[in-house]
Amino acid sequence: MADEFVYFHDVKYYETDQMRIVHHSNYIRWMEEARCAWLSDVGFGLETFEAAGVVSPVVSLSVKYLKPAVFPERVKVIVKLILATGVRMKISYKMISGGKEVFEGESEHCFTRIEGGIVNIKRDFPEFYNILRSNLEAGEN
Repeated sequence: MADEFVYFHDVKYYETDQMRIVHHSNYIRWMEEARCAWLSDVGFGLETFEAAGVVSPVVSLSVKYLKPAVFPERVKVIVKLILATGVRMKISYKMISGGKEVFEGESEHCFTRIEGGIVNIKRDFPEFYNILRSNLEAGEN
C-alpha cells in the first residue's frame, strides 16, 4: 500500500477574493475533501462508518499557510497518515499549486458512536485498523 494519497482540487472562482487569491477557510475544506477521498480509496468511506453508527470528528487542526493558491489553478493535495491507534488517527496534508507548496497541515480525529462513546477501531473495525497500520508501515520505508 502506498504511504501517500494524492487528491486534486480545481480552485473555483467563488473560493477566492477579488484578487483571485483563495480564502484561507477553503484549505480546511480541501483537507476534508482529500481525507474523504482517501478513506474511500482504502475501502472505508465515511458512509461505511456512519452506516455502522460511527463518526470520526476532528479533535485538532494545525495549519500553515505558505503562499496563496489562486484561481484557476489546480491544487494537488498529498495526504499521509502519520498516526493510528485504536481510538485516533492523525493525517498530514501538503498542498501544491502552480508548482509551489502553498499549505501544510495536520488533522487529528477520534472515532465515536453517533449516540456517544469512544470506538476502538482495532477491536471493532480490525480490517480498517490493519489498513491504517500497513499504511503507516509503508511510510516508514
